[in-house]
Amino acid sequence: MAFQLGDEDGQQQMSEINLIPLIDIMLVLMIIFLVTATVLNPSVPLDLPKTSATVQEMPPKTIDISIDQDAGIFWDGHPITMEVLEQRLDEQGQVALENQPTIQLRADKDSKYETVAQVLAASSAANLTKIAFVSD
Repeated sequence: MAFQLGDEDGQQQMSEINLIPLIDIMLVLMIIFLVTATVLNPSVPLDLPKTSATVQEMPPKTIDISIDQDAGIFWDGHPITMEVLEQRLDEQGQVALENQPTIQLRADKDSKYETVAQVLAASSAANLTKIAFVSD
């Protein structure tokens, strides 16, 4: 027990106080204060001016290059040769110096590594460095 009213002789007084209910109440109060402090976040009321100017950034262009298992190269779903791919990558690299397009490279799992390496080399030669490998 937490306290005794006395033993059989009646000589011993209550010498201990049970602190567990007090600790429970303090923890509950602390949780209540924390919750109300986060809900009642004071803010400064402002009436901001309205403007007509908008910032319009062009989203970066995405180039889809696919390589099938027979080493066929596709630009946005249309079959092309390696020479045409190099020309198109050079055109894209010269046009967009600050807004560089992203190349999404899809290669079949049975495709030749040599073809993938050639596409990567051609994009690097055209200064197109944003390349994402797409997988399932």
